[in-house]
Amino acid sequence: MQAANPPFDWWTHQTWEGRGEGWGVGVVWRSGLNRFSIVRMSSDPARPRFGANYVPSAGWFYSWLDYDGAAVRRDFADLAGLGLDHVRVFPIWPWIQPNRAIIRDRAIEDLLDTIDAAAEHGLSVAVDLIQGHLSSFDFLPSWVLTWHKASLFADPAVRDGLTSYVDGVSRAVASKPNVFAITLGNEVNNLWPDSSTSFESSTSWAQDLLATAKKAAPGVLALHSVFDDAWYKDDHPFHPVDVVELGDLSTVHSWVFNGVSRVDGPLGPATLSHADYLVELAAATSLDPARPVWLQEIGVPGPDIPVELQAEFTRRTVELVLGNPALWGVTWWSSHDIDRRLLDFPDREYDLGLFTVDHQRKPAAQALADVIASCRSTGIERQPASTLTAPINLRTQPERRPEVAPGSEFHLQWVAARADGPVRIALP
Repeated sequence: MQAANPPFDWWTHQTWEGRGEGWGVGVVWRSGLNRFSIVRMSSDPARPRFGANYVPSAGWFYSWLDYDGAAVRRDFADLAGLGLDHVRVFPIWPWIQPNRAIIRDRAIEDLLDTIDAAAEHGLSVAVDLIQGHLSSFDFLPSWVLTWHKASLFADPAVRDGLTSYVDGVSRAVASKPNVFAITLGNEVNNLWPDSSTSFESSTSWAQDLLATAKKAAPGVLALHSVFDDAWYKDDHPFHPVDVVELGDLSTVHSWVFNGVSRVDGPLGPATLSHADYLVELAAATSLDPARPVWLQEIGVPGPDIPVELQAEFTRRTVELVLGNPALWGVTWWSSHDIDRRLLDFPDREYDLGLFTVDHQRKPAAQALADVIASCRSTGIERQPASTLTAPINLRTQPERRPEVAPGSEFHLQWVAARADGPVRIALP
């Protein structure tokens, strides 16, 4: 039996930076801590993590149905070549748990092989559990649909089934030393309104499942992931406080098709700084000034960011957010394009990859690789920051969230101030 990992200490950490060569220079090693570097990146010399959300180049996520470990390894070789240090992977919930009483061993074995493949290429792994929602498609087991229709968030039988799923998958992936995080699921708030919920139900759902994951996988970060309606929409039943209080660090997803690109165009200051703005909102809303914020998704969606501007957008938006002392890391969406022979995706989803389906490096990939190399070579220079007070308290006034949404008076004030340097957000 593997020894349990000790309680996590943000300030004592390990890292594995090689590609099979062993432990990197300057590593702090503590015997018994069998995990990759998990460290708050605001603590000197400011070396954030860089990774990609893994979208298989062959067959998208349908590839889980006919798993090909060699194809996965080819994809990971692409990513390692950019200097990335981690991937976020997405098993499909109903294909692992087709019945509430069944967890498929073969599906777990395929997931574990993916994790091993990442380790072979020097990549640590974050595993999202409940998919759930991916690129406009929802994957739900038959035992929550049609004749068995029930809310994922409010139904106690579904909660019991999910508890078994989270426990089983978390225990399995925790056996792999390169797994550093488990997220409950990808943007689970996209599963509302089809699954009814409320602030209370959403919070208790996440609390219970995070506790299950932590018990099953001690020493691995347990995280909660939602898209930005939780920050910006007045009637959204997922509270921004959940982002900054549930789980071991905060996660944000920056997508400029949410309206911000209409403020000033693909290379305008509002568009380029949106990732930094979201990180600031999360940092401001947390009561813990040391809580890290993971930019878990960011990409170059068309037509908001035209192809010819995607490299420049990538470089400039990542450079803007890297100086944020709250930032834990940047994880690009996505690793690979979607084959256009697959039908019915929104058009922007096909071309979000750093690589084409035939493994060609795209301009955004080269721009990201250049930023990574520069960051690791010279570090990050911190700049003095000003402070701007928000018109609302996101902790206590979620019904007023539109007042900090893209294009709001406060947002535009923040963008204008950001032109002169970093701007911290304070809540009243």
